[in-house]
Amino acid sequence: MTCIICLFMAFQKHLTDNSLVLGITEMLPERRGVIVGADLIKGPDHISDHGLRAVRRGRRSGRRRLLFWMFSFAAIFSICIAVFGFKMLFPGVEERQSFSSLTDVKDVSIKSDAQEQPKKKPHRGRFNPCEVDLGDSVDALVEPKAFWNFVKFSLHYVERENITSLENPATPRFGGHQTLEERERSFHAVNQTIHCGFVKGLEGFPSTGFDLVEEDKSYMSTCTVVVSSCIFGSSDFLRRPTSKLISQYSKKNVCFIMFVDKESLEKLSNEGSIPDERGFIGLWRIVVVSNLPYEDMRKTGKVPKFLSHRLFPSARYSIWLDSKMRLHTDPMLLIDYFLWRRKSEYAISNHYTRHCVWDEVQQNKHLNKYNHTAIDEQFLFYQSDGLHKFDPSNPNNPLPSYVPEGSFIVRAHTPMSNLFSCLWFNEVDRFTSRDQLSFGYTFLKLTRTNPDKRFVLHMFKDCERRAVTKLFHHRIP
Repeated sequence: MTCIICLFMAFQKHLTDNSLVLGITEMLPERRGVIVGADLIKGPDHISDHGLRAVRRGRRSGRRRLLFWMFSFAAIFSICIAVFGFKMLFPGVEERQSFSSLTDVKDVSIKSDAQEQPKKKPHRGRFNPCEVDLGDSVDALVEPKAFWNFVKFSLHYVERENITSLENPATPRFGGHQTLEERERSFHAVNQTIHCGFVKGLEGFPSTGFDLVEEDKSYMSTCTVVVSSCIFGSSDFLRRPTSKLISQYSKKNVCFIMFVDKESLEKLSNEGSIPDERGFIGLWRIVVVSNLPYEDMRKTGKVPKFLSHRLFPSARYSIWLDSKMRLHTDPMLLIDYFLWRRKSEYAISNHYTRHCVWDEVQQNKHLNKYNHTAIDEQFLFYQSDGLHKFDPSNPNNPLPSYVPEGSFIVRAHTPMSNLFSCLWFNEVDRFTSRDQLSFGYTFLKLTRTNPDKRFVLHMFKDCERRAVTKLFHHRIP
């Protein structure tokens, strides 16, 4: 702005000087005579010609200077508009436009679902780990004798269903075709047979998915303690557990299983992560899954996340890690800290910022994590079945949060733990893959349906999760 003012003043001064000279020249003919007046006519011809040429040159020079100053003014004016903006030079225009726009939209209603997406991601807060009082060594660990005194009942699973009576009998599904009546009965902690994935169609129908080779299935059937993760759709890099922090006992007695599809294995191999002759990359045994059961890779990832008791039929304990995390704590110390000391059968951390499902729904829709209509259908169904908002001031809340950070789970394979895992998986299979939306509802309905049978779930602080694992970002597609 200053540059334009200075240039304008100089230009005005230049015009004033030139105007003054031209005016004096025209108004005082006796002075003009020095060049072209009467005295000049009396002189020699060559002097007259020289005077005329000088006048013409002077006039041409004046015009050139005038054009130069006009062009310079226009150029600098354009540059200042580009740098400082039009509204800086003419602030009144913006004020009038802003007032007009406010009056135009005052009667327009704003829906929460139609929020404008942010142009760039908001800055994430920094969340630090907190102190975790782990044991000094696995050598002194002893499983408590009374640990398995939890609710006892027998669970069996639907292996094959007769779907001839359904409208579309030619499409077997991995999760089966559970009716609402079957879903309602499945929440009772009693001896029963329930849907829990791996459902086959009638004889002659193709597999419903998550196919493994016999060698891997045989190895997995021997595991009693498992650490598992998965990479489907080349969504992540391979994060190896920190070997120097894993005890020799755990290296010999704990199964570290990484489930991948063929695409992900090829991507990892191209990056230098190639399984050895035994199928291992570091501590991870690579298990290749064929015929993925869902097109949604997130939903496919819920199979090993929730159904470890089905994939590892002999396992007593399992630890789940999302592929964006690296384990840098001995798994036996984690079982001792999160389960044995708390006398719990299932451990998961709460979310680092959100604790109410209402907030989680809004965040998922705001970031377009899933189809909004599908989220609304799921949420309305849960509300109609008794889901209420989380009240942080209520001391009788059964959990410190209704929203988990589900990337890290430690569980004992007890009947109630297995039932909860099946129920949670069935909600993901029926509705959206956003498992944080269904966690609180599944837990509350299970405990409400079985008031005399306790499910001992330990929901710990998220900072503890950060203390025992290293968190990374997902691979950029």
